[in-house]
Amino acid sequence: MGINQAWCRVLGILGMLGGLVLFAGDMLFYYNDTNTDLLMNMGQASDTRILLSGISAMVGSWLYMLGLGQVYYAFKPSSTVVRNLVLLCLAGIFIAYGVVHAAYVAIATTAKVAVQNQLDIEATSALSLRINDALRWFVYPLFAVLSFLFIKQVWQLKTLYPRWVILFFPFIPFLFQSLFNNVLSGTAWVVIMGGYLNLMLVLFFAASTIALWNRTFEQKK
Repeated sequence: MGINQAWCRVLGILGMLGGLVLFAGDMLFYYNDTNTDLLMNMGQASDTRILLSGISAMVGSWLYMLGLGQVYYAFKPSSTVVRNLVLLCLAGIFIAYGVVHAAYVAIATTAKVAVQNQLDIEATSALSLRINDALRWFVYPLFAVLSFLFIKQVWQLKTLYPRWVILFFPFIPFLFQSLFNNVLSGTAWVVIMGGYLNLMLVLFFAASTIALWNRTFEQKK
């Protein structure tokens, strides 16, 4: 895969755009300036908002996959085995982001049916929620392997990344998710917690792009 410095920058920006597109998709599901019940907010979302959010799953996933090229560039100094494992784990996670977000269409749709017909929203949406939760379990092993390899390689300076990038690797903000969940409230809680997983990747690609902006593989030799 031939990626030069200019393409590395472009791919990082595309990765950030992927996160912003899916964050917008999250807000199309969740945002309501008067209510913090995310399931109820989905049930009250318009058909257009649900449709556009579903479309964002595909577009955002495509952009995330393009952003994968920047990580490939950063891991050029690593061994082929490690680099390929990192890329496979990231690819699996990025695809899962799109699949899981698309599965939220079923949650939003069943919640909307419940609201429109005055049904129990939790019971009506239970199956779609259970399926969505099941999909997430396929991601956790990939995330564990990726976190170990990424943090170890970057800390040992076996990539083009400086060590400070570890602070913005998704594992670190993931650890603080419960803290934000407890201290935020109201609209801020809906925006940050509703889009938290995609905001983690926006932050990562932003840090990655800044770190690699003037770095080349030759500098690491």
